[in-house]
Order: sequence, then C-alpha cells, then structure tokens
Amino acid sequence: MMPAHETYDVIVIGAGAGGMTAAAVAAAEGLRVLVIEKTAFVGGTTAWSGGMVWIPANTKMKEAGLSDSVTDAVQYLSSTVPEPANAGLRAAFVARGPEAISWLEANTEVRLQPVKVYPDYYPERLGATSGGRVLEPVAFDGTRLGEGFARLRAPLPEFTLFGGMMVNRLDIPHLRRAGKSLRSTLRAARLVAAYALQRLRSPRGTTLHLGNALAARLYASLLARRVEILFSADVEDLSMQGDRVAGVMIRHGARDRLIAARRGVVLATGGFSHDPALRKRFFPRAAGQVSATNTSGTGDGLRLAETVGAALNTDATSPAYWVPASLFTRADGSRGVYPHTVTDRAKPGVIAVNAAGRRFVNEALSYHEFVLGMLRDGNGEPDRPFHLICDRRFLWAYGLGRIKPFTRNVRRHVASGELVEAADVAQLAAKIGIKPSVLTATLASYNEGAQEGRDPEFGRGSTIYQRHLGDAGHKPNPCVAPILHAPFFAMRIYPADLGTAIGMKVDAQGRVLREDGTPIAGLYACGNDMGSIMNGNYPGPGITLGPALTFGYIAGRHLAEGSGTVAPGAAKVSV
Repeated sequence: MMPAHETYDVIVIGAGAGGMTAAAVAAAEGLRVLVIEKTAFVGGTTAWSGGMVWIPANTKMKEAGLSDSVTDAVQYLSSTVPEPANAGLRAAFVARGPEAISWLEANTEVRLQPVKVYPDYYPERLGATSGGRVLEPVAFDGTRLGEGFARLRAPLPEFTLFGGMMVNRLDIPHLRRAGKSLRSTLRAARLVAAYALQRLRSPRGTTLHLGNALAARLYASLLARRVEILFSADVEDLSMQGDRVAGVMIRHGARDRLIAARRGVVLATGGFSHDPALRKRFFPRAAGQVSATNTSGTGDGLRLAETVGAALNTDATSPAYWVPASLFTRADGSRGVYPHTVTDRAKPGVIAVNAAGRRFVNEALSYHEFVLGMLRDGNGEPDRPFHLICDRRFLWAYGLGRIKPFTRNVRRHVASGELVEAADVAQLAAKIGIKPSVLTATLASYNEGAQEGRDPEFGRGSTIYQRHLGDAGHKPNPCVAPILHAPFFAMRIYPADLGTAIGMKVDAQGRVLREDGTPIAGLYACGNDMGSIMNGNYPGPGITLGPALTFGYIAGRHLAEGSGTVAPGAAKVSV
C-alpha cells in the first residue's frame, strides 16, 4: 500500500524504538506523520532486546521510594563517560529523560516500571545506584494490536519457551523451582495454561514482555494516532529545498515516489551493524563480523545524511556496544546468534578461556567489558577463539547459551558442533585446539580458590552488580564454584555488537549537524543513527534505549513546536 498523501508534516525512517517514539510524539502533538520501514515488521532490535530503559532520577523510582538525584547522575556519568565529547547531549539526556518518560506515559501507550534491584554496571563509582534508574516495560497484551500483531517483530525463539511463550524476569525463578515449591509450581502452571489458550488463536504467545512489550506499546501508540506506516520500502535519497531537507525519494516495489515533509525527516534506521564496509571503516579488526542486532541495520541513515553534508560523531572510546555471542544453526537452517548477556557467565561454575587456554577476564563483568577483554586479548586477530568452559552440574543448573537449564539431552547441540563435550579436561582441551596441560592447569588454579568461593586472579563476585547476576542461593560467593564433575563442556564465543556507537552529530534538539556545527534544517536523528551520547561507554543497563526514547521524544516535540526554541522543562546540567 502506498502512502495516502504526497505531503506529511513529519517523515520518520525506521520503526525501532527511537523512530516510533519520535513518530508517536509528533502525532500526539497533532502532526500528520508517515513512518517508512524497510522490513515487513516494526520493532527492530528493540523487539529482541531486554527492553531496559536507563533514565536517572526518573519519577518512577521516586514513587517506589528509591533515591536518586541529578547531582548523583552527573557524578556517575562523569566517571564512567570521562571524555568531554557530547557533554551537552548527556546534559540534555539527564535533564529531559524523566520529562520524556512522564510525557510518554501521559500521552501514549508506553508504560514502564522501575526495576528496584538492578545495579549500575560500575557500582563502586560515586553516584552509582543499586536499582531504579532502570525501567522495564509493563507487560502488554498483543491482542490489543488486532491485525497489527502480525506486523510486530517476534522475539528471538531462543528467548521463549514452548515455541513462543515469553516470560518476565520474575517468572524465571519460579519456573526453575517448578516441582520443588508449591507456590512456584502453581505459578508455572498458570503461565503455561494461559499460553496454551493463547496458542489456540495466535501463532505465538500474546502476553508480551521485555523489548517486545516496549515495541508493541510504541506500535499501539502509532495505531491509536492513525500514523501511516509504509512497510518494505527503501528510502533512496533525501529531497532538498535549498539547504533544507524537505522530503524523501522512496522505492516501493518497482515504483519510485517523492514524498514531501513540511517540518522534517527523522533518521532512525538502526545504525550500521550489518554493513561490512562501515564495520571495516570503524570497528577494530579483532571484532570480526558477528552482530546480535537485527539484520536491517545496514547504515542507511548514515549514508543518507552524509549526502547532505552531515558530520559523523567519531569521538568514541568504542565504536559499538559489545556482547559475547555464540553461533548455532536453527532447525530451519538459519544462523542464530545468542548474546550471552546475563544468563550464564556470572553464575558459579563456568570460566572463559582464550586461545591459549588461560582465563583473560572477570567473567561476571558487564557484557560490554567482557568483550573489551576479548578484543584486548585478541591482539587484532579477528578469528582468535574464545570458549566458555563448564561441567555437567553447571550445564544442568544454569544452561549455557541457548541451551536452557534442566536440558536432559544435549546430543543435538554436540552433534552440530555448537557444544563440545569430553570425558575429562585434557580431552576437552584437545577437541577445542588448546594444549591439554595448559587448560588442566587453568582449571586447577581456578578450582583451588573456588572451593572456598574465592577468585584470587580476577576477583569475581566482588561487586553488587556481579553478585546480582550470580546465584543468590549459592554460598559463600554467588559467582564462584569449582568445575569438577565430568563430562566437561565448551562453547565457543565471539565478540559481537549490540549496536553501533558511531553515528550522526546532533544538537540538544536532535537536529543533525554539519561539520561546522550548524544544524541541517529539517533533518533529525535518534536511536543508533545518532552518535552515542555515552561515547561507546556502557554505564548501565538500558543506556541505548534510554537515550533513544529521550531523543526521539525531543525530536518529536521540537518538530511539533516548529521553532528553534528549547522545549519547556529543559534544564542546564553539566555532565
């Protein structure tokens, strides 16, 4: 279906979190909005994600009795993002993030709740909090989307149960205790029964959680405002009227068409994680080609912006946000990428080793820091192998990668090469190309301290963040246990990205800038098309979605105001 009009007030390119936020805000402010999406679905990588939104000093945490302040947030960001680049954008984020969330909840379908216990990634730094800065989407009933539910990108199958059942963070401990606790067994039974009823009328579960719920809520906001969405369309060029962006040239099917934008165009195409040329241009060689993001992020926004003189923000300590990932092949033949974020690495009884068979990092650090350790150890080699090593007890209790806990038969994973199994450590080392004596010595050294819950080499479990990701029921250290019980297992992991940090330079209103610092009239950017305000640092969970929602909101409000003035509520903050 082609757009109903030749002219719109606002055109948004990309239907991820940032783009849908900008579109929802502009539409709620009374503007006629068109969203152009190159794929057949809304949601982008957000629909696959945990949906965490990092907003310091938000009103939700205050309502929950959790303390935070702009001063603390500024102090924390000053230590975790020490570079002066983008200080003004961080100030705008801290000042307007809470405003954005409050406005979205009052004017759209977006509903968020504070995660009361989820520490910032560097809890030892001044200004850090143990929870509340992180907001998560409230569960959403997908049937409310009607026919639109088929247009919502499904979550990764590896993060669902029984072929399509989503669960939230609070359900997981109960599912693990099903059969051991009456309360947990009843809760698990209710979840499964509800899912069974949903599958009678839907190809997957309709109780949505995490990033899928956030994407659904934003999509519902667009549907409620009758925002037009053009699917499976490519934007080939930006249309200029003098020095102003005035519309887009699109290709939809075999037809080209020029669509005008009275107020502006918002670029929110998801970054360039899947563009080999841009990865080669900006990524370290050791990063390789693995990405945990949606494959539609091929740098479309960056290329469009550069044609009209946009400047790129390359002042980043890291060009991307990183996560270790394992690779596998699904039953349908497609390649799967499993991001090892929080489910296994920090649990007691697993270690990571490099190509030489030695540990190289504290396994319980944030996924971003973990991969920085891989990149340092890789010494520029893109194919340098890394493995997670565990034993039978760990695999049963916690799972590994996409292999879920309590999996009785792992033969298919072994047969495919995704998981390597051996009767003893020496045999395991030989199978993964490591000198047996070295891996044996590594395990012996680790086990010596682990018997007492210690990790003298890397101090695993030494912060509240690390312990939060461990197993609270394991004493004395929730992150450390010996690896003793045959058979032993190895899974290869790769440095992968969760999104790019290099993008367009923008100002505090979300307007794209030229090299001389002047804004390109009519052109805005948000999400991963916008250069990271964190400069490639990763202070806490949700520091991509937090700024995406905030600057999508800022851009939408600025477009609605139709002026260069700062929106009400903005404050001056130095970060």
